[in-house]
Amino acid sequence: MADVALQVGIIVGYLLVALAIGVVAYRLTERTAEDYYLASRTLGTVVLLFTTFATLLSAFTFFGGPNASAGIGPEWILVMGVMDGVIFAVLWYVVGYKQWLVGQHEGYVTLGEMLGDRFGSTALRIVVATISVFWLFPYVMLQQQGAGTALVALTDGTIPYWVGAGGITLFMIGYVSLSGMRGVAWTDTLQGLFMLVIVWAAFAWVLVAIGGPVTATERLAETNPEFLKLGGGAYSPAYIVSTAVSIAFGVTMFPQVNQRFFVAKSEAVLKRTFALWPVLVVLLFVPAFMLGAWAAGYGISPDDGNVLPLLLNEFTPGWFAALVVAGAMAAMMSSSDSMLLSGSSYMTRDIYRQVAERASQRREDLIARVGVAVFATLSFVASLFQPGTLVEIGETAFGGFAQLALPVIVALYWPGTTRKGMLAGVLGSQAFYLASVFLSVVPSSYLGGWSASIVGMVLGLVLTVTVSLATAAAPEENASRFSDLQAIDAD
Repeated sequence: MADVALQVGIIVGYLLVALAIGVVAYRLTERTAEDYYLASRTLGTVVLLFTTFATLLSAFTFFGGPNASAGIGPEWILVMGVMDGVIFAVLWYVVGYKQWLVGQHEGYVTLGEMLGDRFGSTALRIVVATISVFWLFPYVMLQQQGAGTALVALTDGTIPYWVGAGGITLFMIGYVSLSGMRGVAWTDTLQGLFMLVIVWAAFAWVLVAIGGPVTATERLAETNPEFLKLGGGAYSPAYIVSTAVSIAFGVTMFPQVNQRFFVAKSEAVLKRTFALWPVLVVLLFVPAFMLGAWAAGYGISPDDGNVLPLLLNEFTPGWFAALVVAGAMAAMMSSSDSMLLSGSSYMTRDIYRQVAERASQRREDLIARVGVAVFATLSFVASLFQPGTLVEIGETAFGGFAQLALPVIVALYWPGTTRKGMLAGVLGSQAFYLASVFLSVVPSSYLGGWSASIVGMVLGLVLTVTVSLATAAAPEENASRFSDLQAIDAD
C-alpha cells in the first residue's frame, strides 16, 4: 500500500508541475481566439519541435508501440520509427511549409478555414471540420483508455480503470481550458524532454537488471525466434508500407499537428524543425519498442495489460516504475491537451461561427473553453467501454485522417482544383473508408495486405483530380491564395 501511495504521489506531483506552467501561460494569454489557439504564431524551433513531438507521442506510441513489439515483433521500430518518421518529415515540408506561407498571409487558424476560404465554400469548411472532429474523438478516447489501463497495471489493480481515466480527463479539462496553445506548447516541451530522459533511463535500468542486450535478445530468440527474422510474422511488405504511409499521412491531417504548421515564428524555424524530426522520433521509439520486444522473452504479453509498466514492475523499484508511467502520462496529456484544443477550434471557428451571427472574440473564446470540457467528457464515457486495443483504435483514426491528405495536397499545388473536386475526393474516400471499418461486406485489406486506408487515399486522389477536370471553378473560388506563394513569401 505504501508503494501505491508513493507511485500515485509521484504522478500527482508531475501533474501539478504541468498545471503550474498552465497557470503562468494563462496570465500571459490574450483573450482572443488566435492567441488561445495559436499563441499568436510566435513559437521558436525548440518549442515547436517538442510540442509537435510530444503531441504525437501518445498512448498509441508509449503503450501501443511496446505492446505491438511484444505481440508481433520489434519491426514496429521500422514501421513507426524509421519509415513513418521520415515520411512525416517530408510531408511537413510538402504540406506544412505551404500552409505556413498561406496562413501567415491570410491569418488562418484551422485547415477547414483555409480550404473553405480558398474554395469559397462554407459546406467544404464544415465537412472538413466534422470529419476531423469525428476521427479525433477515438484518438482522445485512446489517451484516456491508456491512462486507465496504465494505472491499473502500475498499481496491480489498486486504482481501478475508471479512476485513472477519469482523473486524467478532469485534469486535462481544467488545464487546457485554462492555458491555451501557449501553455500547451510550454508543457509539451517539458513533457517531451521528460519522456526522452525517462525512457532511456528505463532502457538502461532494465538492461542492467536482466544482464544486458545480448542476454535479453538470446532470451527472445528462445521464446519467439520469429521476432528476429526480417519480415517474419505479421510484417509483410504490404503491411509495413501501408501502415507507415497511412500513419504518416494521417498525422499530417491531425488537427493538433496540422495547426502547428501555422504557429512557427519564421520560415527558418519551420525548416529546422522538420529537419530535426526524424532524429527525435528514433531516439524515443528505439528504446521504448525494444523494451516491448524483450518483454515477450520474459513471458510478458499484451494480453496481460500494457507491457511497459508490467516489465518495469518486474525489474525496477516501484518509485522508478511510477516515474516512467508519469512519462507515459506526459505522452498522453501532451497529445490529449493539443487534441482538445484543436478540436475545440474546429468546432468553434468552422462550425459554431457558421451558425452564430456576429460572435465576438470573447464569446468565441468562452465557447472554445466549454467545448474542451464537453468533448473530453464524451470521450471519457466512450473510453469506459474499451472498444478495442490501443493500436487498433490508433490505426483506425490514422486511416480516417489520411483520407484528407491527398485532396489537400492537390489543392495546395494545383490551381485547377475545384470545389466540386474537393468535395468529391474528401467525401468519396471517407465513405469508402468508413464502410471498410463498419461494414463487414467491404474488405479491410486488398491484394495481399494493402490496407483499405491506402485504397481510400488513392480513390480520394482520383476523384479530386477527375471531378476537378470535369468541372469549372466557381467565381468565388480563389486559386491565387494557394498558387501565388512566391508573392506571399515576398510579403
